[in-house]
Amino acid sequence: MKPHYRIFFIQFAVAVSLGALLSRLPDLQVKFGLSEGELGVLLVAMSSGVLFGLTFSGRLIERLGARSTAFVTVFAAAVLFAAIPWMPSAPSAAPLFFLAGIFTGAFEINANIETDRHEALLGYRIMSRAHGMWSLGFCLTAFVAAGMRQAGVSIELHSLIVLAAVLISGTVVFSGIANAPRQPDTHPGEASHVSLPTIGLMPLCLIAAAPLLAEGASVDWSTIYMRDVFATQPFVGGLSVTLFSLAIAIGRLGMDPLVDRFNPRPVAIALLAIATAGLVLVAMAPSPLVALIGFCLTGIGCSSVYPLAISAAARRTDRPASVNVAALGQTTFVVFFAGPPLLGFIAEHFGIRFSYWAVVPLMLAALLVNKALATAPATAMGEPELGRPNA
Repeated sequence: MKPHYRIFFIQFAVAVSLGALLSRLPDLQVKFGLSEGELGVLLVAMSSGVLFGLTFSGRLIERLGARSTAFVTVFAAAVLFAAIPWMPSAPSAAPLFFLAGIFTGAFEINANIETDRHEALLGYRIMSRAHGMWSLGFCLTAFVAAGMRQAGVSIELHSLIVLAAVLISGTVVFSGIANAPRQPDTHPGEASHVSLPTIGLMPLCLIAAAPLLAEGASVDWSTIYMRDVFATQPFVGGLSVTLFSLAIAIGRLGMDPLVDRFNPRPVAIALLAIATAGLVLVAMAPSPLVALIGFCLTGIGCSSVYPLAISAAARRTDRPASVNVAALGQTTFVVFFAGPPLLGFIAEHFGIRFSYWAVVPLMLAALLVNKALATAPATAMGEPELGRPNA
C-alpha cells in the first residue's frame, strides 16, 4: 500500500464510525425520547470535545507521530461512538459524546498535516482525495445504516458490527504508517500547546466553515428532514445521507486535477455557488426527489472547499503548519459540530426547512473572501524513502 493511502484510511475509518452513529440519529432520538432541540444539546457535547481536541492536542500529536496518533485517535473514537447507543439515557451518553469529540479533533490535525506533507513528496495535490475518503466512508456507512434501519436491525448491534470492522481493518492499515518529513519552507518552530486562529487566518476559517456547516446540516438532519417533511420510509430517508456523501466523495476524489489546472480560487467560487443552489433547492423542495437532488448538489458544492482551505493554512509560513491547521480546524469543526445543534433549535421553532435557509448567508459570505485561498500548486520534492514507522 502506498504511504499516503494509509493516511487516506485514517479519514475513512473515522467517517465510518461517526457516520454509523449520525445516520441513526432518528433512532437515538426516539430511544432517548428527545426533541430536535434536546438532541441538539446532546450534539453540543461532541462539539465541545472537538474544540478541546483541536485546541490542545497539536503538540502531543507532533511528539507521538502519525502512526501512534492514528491508533489512539481512531480506535478511541470508534469505541466511544459504538458505546453511545448502549447508554440508557441522554445524560449518560453526553460524556461519551464529549470524549469522542476530543479524539475526533485530534485525528483531524494528524490526518491533515500528514496529507499536506505527502502532497509535497508527491508533487501534486491529494488533500481533496484524502477528504474524499472521509466522504466515501460516510457514504458507505450511511447506505449500510439505511438498509439496517429498514431491516429493523437495532442500533446497538449495528454499532458493534461497525466497531469490529474499524478495529480489524485499522490494525492492518495503521501498522505501516510512517512519518512524512516536514516541508522545508514551513515555520521551523515547535507546535504550541494551544492553537488559536490569527486575524490573517480568519478569512480561510470562513471559507472552510461555510461548506462544513452545510455538510453538518445535511449529514445530521437530512434523515430527520425527510421523515418530518415527507414521511418517507426509513430507507428513502437514509438515501439523503447516502447520496449527499456519495456526491461529496465523487467531488473530492476527482477535484485535485481541476485545482492543479485552474487554481483554487475559481474552483472554490464555482463549488460554493453550486452548494448554495443545492441548499435553496432542499429548503424549497416540493417532493422527496427534488430534496434528494438538492442534497446531491449540496454535496458536490461542499466537496473540496474545506480541503483547499486546509492546504492554504498548512502552507502559511507565519507559524508551524500543525498550529495553523489546528487553529483552522477549531473554527471550522466547531461550526461542523455545533452548527447542526443550533440548526436543530431553528428547526424546532421555525421549521426544519428554514434551518437550511439559515446556512445560505454564510455561503455567500465565504464567496466574498475567496481571495484568501492560495493559488500555488503543490511543490514537488521527489519521493524520498519515508522513515521507519514510529512507535
